[in-house]
Amino acid sequence: MKQTDLLNTIEAMVFISEEPLQVDEIIALVEEITEEETSITEEEALDLIKLLQNKYMDDAFAFELVQSGEGYCFMTKQKFSNVVNALLKNRSKKRLSRSALETLSIIAYRQPITKGEIEKIRGVGCDYAMKKLLGKELIKMKGKSDAIGRPMLYGTTDKFLEYFGISNLKDLPSPKEFKEEDLEDSSGTTNEEATSTL
Repeated sequence: MKQTDLLNTIEAMVFISEEPLQVDEIIALVEEITEEETSITEEEALDLIKLLQNKYMDDAFAFELVQSGEGYCFMTKQKFSNVVNALLKNRSKKRLSRSALETLSIIAYRQPITKGEIEKIRGVGCDYAMKKLLGKELIKMKGKSDAIGRPMLYGTTDKFLEYFGISNLKDLPSPKEFKEEDLEDSSGTTNEEATSTL
């Protein structure tokens, strides 16, 4: 395999890898995809990686190939950190679905509360909504209930407060305080709808 082909192969490997790719993995993968027709030593692999690192040092690229632990991965260059932060912030504030918002409202007002109690209030299952809320770190497990089977209790997090722009749970309006003109929230679901089951 030509050096250009090897460089492109390693570049593709690192790009698609979910975790930093180690040198021994690169060597093994090169042999695997070429059916052992091509083999490279650790020194040769490191030389190829160095060539790729030099390539991405150019200002034409917004990212670079860096060593992370014992492996290598692509990362955005430091000078673009503000762009990354803005993107992550926007993604973290993606609109919540109606079911997620309703589930979150119940947890916020009734915490600590079990999943079974939430489902009893809503009248439907909430596995998917709970998974999304846990993934967004808007809720967390807060111990176990004393009820039969010791089900897990859930409550809101500091990220929940940040997400809705409040300093503490006391700032939450009571369901009775919601006014018609304030019903529409950022998710397209009304606050009245979200708290109607409380």
